[in-house]
Amino acid sequence: MGNSLPSKISKVDTISGDKHHEQSKRRTSCFTAYKMEGTLTTDSVSDSDFLKEFYIPNYILVPDSKSDSTPPPQLPQCPVLVFINSKSGGQLGADLFKTYSALLNENQVFDLGKEAPDVVLRRIYLNLEKLKSNDEFAAKIQEKLRIIVAGGDGTAGWLLGVVCDLKLSHPLPIATMPLGTGNNLPFAFGWGKKNPGTDVQAVMAFMKKVKNAKEMKIDNWHILMRMRAPKEGSCDPIAPLELPHSLHAVHRVSPTDELNMEGYITFRGGFWNYFSMGMDAQVSYAFHSERKLHPEKFKNQLINQSTYAKLGCTQGWFLASLYHPSSRNIAHLATVKIMKKTGQWEKLHIPNSIRSIVCLNLPSFSGGLNPWGTPNSNKRRDRGLTPPFVDDGLIEVVGFRDAWHGLVLLAPNGHGTRLAQAHRIRFEFHKGGADHTFMRIDGEPWKQPLPSDDDNTVLVEISHLGQVNMLATDDCRSKSVNDPLSPSCHDADKDSDEEDSVLAEEFRKFGAADTFRIPDEVDISHLS
Repeated sequence: MGNSLPSKISKVDTISGDKHHEQSKRRTSCFTAYKMEGTLTTDSVSDSDFLKEFYIPNYILVPDSKSDSTPPPQLPQCPVLVFINSKSGGQLGADLFKTYSALLNENQVFDLGKEAPDVVLRRIYLNLEKLKSNDEFAAKIQEKLRIIVAGGDGTAGWLLGVVCDLKLSHPLPIATMPLGTGNNLPFAFGWGKKNPGTDVQAVMAFMKKVKNAKEMKIDNWHILMRMRAPKEGSCDPIAPLELPHSLHAVHRVSPTDELNMEGYITFRGGFWNYFSMGMDAQVSYAFHSERKLHPEKFKNQLINQSTYAKLGCTQGWFLASLYHPSSRNIAHLATVKIMKKTGQWEKLHIPNSIRSIVCLNLPSFSGGLNPWGTPNSNKRRDRGLTPPFVDDGLIEVVGFRDAWHGLVLLAPNGHGTRLAQAHRIRFEFHKGGADHTFMRIDGEPWKQPLPSDDDNTVLVEISHLGQVNMLATDDCRSKSVNDPLSPSCHDADKDSDEEDSVLAEEFRKFGAADTFRIPDEVDISHLS
């Protein structure tokens, strides 16, 4: 077959002409091998034309490399940066990395195990800002650029947090390729729940979906957790705590903060799907602990899901009233407060039977189930409840009694106990009957110690913090408050943006871009 990439692309200098020639030869050879194996059945010319729509030349990706005087290559209509967690999905992540690297420029495909996304995006965006003033091609690349992230929900959350923290001049829309076990986040936007194929045909089919996908804004949710630091050991993270990657230590708090006192440590982060606490997080923690001890047993999505279900049974949540004391019920563990309007906290009543609580942003939980459902007209009128829009600045708070209660989600119109919708929610833990509980954000669980004396407090606060752009297919389950086809609901609180502007610094970022912290007042285009 002929060259799998446009001939003009080879004229764009990268680091050196020889290196680019070798890269082009390798890509063509790999592409030819796929063709000979019968895995690529479409016409070679149309394949080449299709790949041009995604290809980014090296002078855009590699700073200080220069294009020569020849005309620029054909402008791609959907230039992409691909981030892959090579450890996700057993061998699938590594296989996907090979396929994407063969089809695209290897410098636009990144293994998250080797290079952090904030480092990559900083390098590329600073280069684009330098180029675009005199290079219309670079300006168009920046305008059209999209991200593909392949991994579990935690990996996708990592990318979302980085994009939010970097405050890019043109926030990148993100498509999520499901490589995890639950894959709730990809499912919410129509990308499916099953792990994808890694062959050329499957990858090109996914790329076509990315090109045709629509942009959709969703709410960001900031989480702040504060507790007393341990008397011994490291506190970043608190030993022996193994916190999710999306929670990061903050060593500075606002001087007006009532908990700004010696001996306390603060963590912050973000989530885009859910925060949960109680029985579901305990099962998830057991699963992750088992996978960490025996990773060789968890290389197949079907096996993972089967193991997850077995752990749900062995944890005793189907007979919760017998196996779990009432001291672990949410109402006994924490005081819960919500903010529906700016500056007005009110205590949220939690029924004594509730053993699990979920703060939900997307209609996809526990493998694609919708715990909130769609309230009928009576509920909307009497309690002011709305459908679960993903961009209305409201988070849905749902409770469950036990595993049997969770099974109602499998029934038509099934839902959990609808507790509230709010702009902010706060959990205050004091000394009680339990010394720990389990928490989870976007699929990443941890075992959370609780206060052991009367002077100690653990605080978890969740607040709305802006929006991010996702890419959604025609099968998207998420609904926008601005979608004319969605049921009517009240407008989001207009005070939310003003509130964000005066929040303390630890509330204004997610901390995901650990290696790239830019002060809010600095424009990235002015950085050298």
